[in-house]
Amino acid sequence: MIRQTFPLGRISRIRIGAHWSALVTVGLFTWILGSYLTGTAATAAVWATAVIGAIMLCAALLAHELAHSIVARRNGVRVERVVLWLLGGVSELTEEPRDARTDLRIAVAGPLTSLAIAVVAFLAAAASAAVDPDGPITAVLVWLAAMNAVLGLFNLLPGAPLDGGRVLRAAIWWRTGDRLRAATWAARSGQFLGTLLLMIGLAELILFGHLGGLWLMLLGWFLQSAAFAELTVAGLRHRLGDSKVSDVMTARPMAIPAAWSITELLHSDAVASGHRVFPVVDGAGHPIAVVAWSDLAAVAESARATTPVGRAARSLPAGAIAREDEPLGDVASRAVLRPNLDAVAVVDAAGTLMGLITSTDLVLACDRSALGLPLRISGRQRLPSVIDERSTP
Repeated sequence: MIRQTFPLGRISRIRIGAHWSALVTVGLFTWILGSYLTGTAATAAVWATAVIGAIMLCAALLAHELAHSIVARRNGVRVERVVLWLLGGVSELTEEPRDARTDLRIAVAGPLTSLAIAVVAFLAAAASAAVDPDGPITAVLVWLAAMNAVLGLFNLLPGAPLDGGRVLRAAIWWRTGDRLRAATWAARSGQFLGTLLLMIGLAELILFGHLGGLWLMLLGWFLQSAAFAELTVAGLRHRLGDSKVSDVMTARPMAIPAAWSITELLHSDAVASGHRVFPVVDGAGHPIAVVAWSDLAAVAESARATTPVGRAARSLPAGAIAREDEPLGDVASRAVLRPNLDAVAVVDAAGTLMGLITSTDLVLACDRSALGLPLRISGRQRLPSVIDERSTP
């Protein structure tokens, strides 16, 4: 996931955010478009139009990602948010499609949206050309049509994590029935495509001195890195097989009320538990955050008596909340768990905390799976919740 984002609101009940690097993208688009529009109008009008055009292209990128997310939600796939960043946008899905047909629908939604926007922009450019053929508005509309067409077609290249890689994965999955094989082929195709873009960008930079080669090199590096990550995730899913969250979670974990002060926590039974990470719950028992000893140590000793645990804790992202019957591979692929810092909260249908998974649990699950051992350890100790202990007379 892309961290350190700022919220932009919601569209169709989907959270929208932006990484700071998105500002670099807007600036780059403005500079490119401003250079393209030079001579079509006065300098002030050219750059004002360039800024508007750059924002419109970012809106088109957002529409591309929203199409993925909306189709995903309509097909029962949970969506955490859509984030704009340096290389465009990303839809953060908290689970994988359950079948090849759903995978295909989600994959093609983005490119089709971009191509549709290209057609609309082209028609608008044709109408504008009838009134002012050499004006900046006509030029911007032509540029938007071309950029969206390139965006849609480029994303259809057959390599993960591009949309074309998802289409390739869905096709192989549908044909063979083997999801691992499909994901592996799509990821390896993405690695090849990334290497190819790196080589083309380097050649453009050396032979022609075009700075655009740097952009291709950056894009190639990103594709290589993302494809390698997808290959790793595919192997992880294979190792975990059909195991469920319930196979590795610690049931009824020690939970800390968010309203407690840090001093109350330090004088509770949590100190003697030996645990390093705790889920933080609200008054209804819903997990809202996670807290580690290092989070508490960061609060000055003089302020611990008046600082609620909820303020010192770190919010749980949607990807770190799972259901008991959810495939463990889905959770492992979306949640980045740092040792002694993060955890996945397992909830029931009402959203009440019922289990916890730490990075140690996932590592142990992978190791036992590799050895052919069952993931569930018989007789696994169930730890009482701090809430339960404090409420016992």
